[in-house]
Amino acid sequence: MTRLLFVRHGQSEANLEGVFAGQIDPALTELGYRQAECTAEFIARTYTVDGIYSSDLQRAYHTGLAVSEKLGLPITTDQGLREIFAGDWEGRKFDELAAEHSPAYVQWHQDIGNAKCPGGETVAELADRIYRTVRRIAEANEGKTVVLALHATPIRTVEWTASGKELSHMQQIPWVTNASVSEFTYENGVLTPVKISQDEHLGT
Repeated sequence: MTRLLFVRHGQSEANLEGVFAGQIDPALTELGYRQAECTAEFIARTYTVDGIYSSDLQRAYHTGLAVSEKLGLPITTDQGLREIFAGDWEGRKFDELAAEHSPAYVQWHQDIGNAKCPGGETVAELADRIYRTVRRIAEANEGKTVVLALHATPIRTVEWTASGKELSHMQQIPWVTNASVSEFTYENGVLTPVKISQDEHLGT
């Protein structure tokens, strides 16, 4: 069994500005860096960690780096942990997208599991990419505890995969909060949730 700690990145400039980031590369805000430090302290006092992995996008990387520096462990980047490729939506404000009332954006809000970003990935494709990456990391770290610093939509797909339900169920899964920690176990191909969106350490 492998213990997996999925850490959503701290607040990014895109979060602050209401922008659909996807795979563009905004930095963390000052608050985001403080959140990352708080999360690193929480992980250090709560878990014994053996390895740290991160999306190569800087908002996730710098969140994982705070954990890396706190624990004195190296961090490995992996493009497989990136946020969804949002295609035509990348870098656009959510308010602007909502005002267009496009069927694709309506579906993103009403049935995210079956949604597709125009010119980008479907959420089902993202879920497959994330599961394959997580499985590879988990199986390379059998019996260990690893941190994975990544993004909100990928973590939502992890929760969906663990549920074993159809894609439409993803709509019932809430977004995790910035800099939260979601604990899962992985064994024999199966992901099992333990604690989701732990964020009490942030004082929220």
